[in-house]
Amino acid sequence: MLWNAFLLALREIRRNLMRSSLTSLGIVIGVAAVITMVTLGRGATKKVKEQIASLGTNLLVVRPGQGFRGHGGVRGTAKPFDVKDTEAIEREIPGIEGVAPTAGAPIQAILGNRNWSTMVTGSTNAFMEE
Repeated sequence: MLWNAFLLALREIRRNLMRSSLTSLGIVIGVAAVITMVTLGRGATKKVKEQIASLGTNLLVVRPGQGFRGHGGVRGTAKPFDVKDTEAIEREIPGIEGVAPTAGAPIQAILGNRNWSTMVTGSTNAFMEE
């Protein structure tokens, strides 16, 4: 019974050779596309993880008016750090290799008849130094 089904399938493949070839080609292209996309996705994920890991465990973010895990102070009431504060942090705290102050503000980006609400953040050159 199984042998007869196999022979019947083989005969139909030969009868419709072009259709069978195109179907096989479609399957091969589809599998190759899925493998390629999965590989690219994993590669991108690995690269992002490496970039995050390159920040190291020695990165500390200090914000005015906030304690551990964002607790403490009333939001918006703390005076922001100025250049003198960042210089004092770098000078007075032992083991500090560099200080990179940042500032950010929400803005509205407009292009033609489209607009987006986004955040702009800026820093000094020290931000990119290791």
